[in-house]
Amino acid sequence: MTRTEDVEIEGVPLLATLVPGDGIGLLALHGSNEGGTAELARIVARRCGATSLVFTQPGARRPVHIPSPRMAAEHCSLLREFLAGVSLTVSLHGHMRAGAPRTVYLGGGNRDAARVLAGALAAKAPSFPAVVDLAAIPAGLRGLHPRNPVNLAPLGGVQVELPLLARTSGGTDIPPEPVADALAAGVTQLHGAVRAAGG
Repeated sequence: MTRTEDVEIEGVPLLATLVPGDGIGLLALHGSNEGGTAELARIVARRCGATSLVFTQPGARRPVHIPSPRMAAEHCSLLREFLAGVSLTVSLHGHMRAGAPRTVYLGGGNRDAARVLAGALAAKAPSFPAVVDLAAIPAGLRGLHPRNPVNLAPLGGVQVELPLLARTSGGTDIPPEPVADALAAGVTQLHGAVRAAGG
């Protein structure tokens, strides 16, 4: 059952939307700033039966970008519920690196999970090469801050930094089907691994 919460973080009004599912969580912290990430989180979660939590700024003409570690607001009850209910988080973000228009960077603290997602992208969306080596990921996209919500679930998670071409289509916030398929396959594989490990 979908639930919403109006929450203010650093003076910015946001709408949090939670759709409960299983123990893998799809997170979009900047759904109004980084086009396609909110839509992709919902699509992948629905296909996999995963949990999704999306933050947006409805009606904002110029959405404010709050750095991810500062989005870990203790007063947001849906974020607390999300983190209490999932074992591992896949957090979707958008990057605009001019020299990497098709590159997907896979940061976050769970490196094994990052490699699983990289394999799924290579198999189903090979036109978007995934970078897993943290040394090759720009520092601002690594998602390693301990307060970043991607790292607050019991098994941590993966910060998926998607270029514009991997999260929008034809000027709309509709993600390309191969990317949605790849992430859904990777999340399904992660779910199986977490269940097998008793997570």
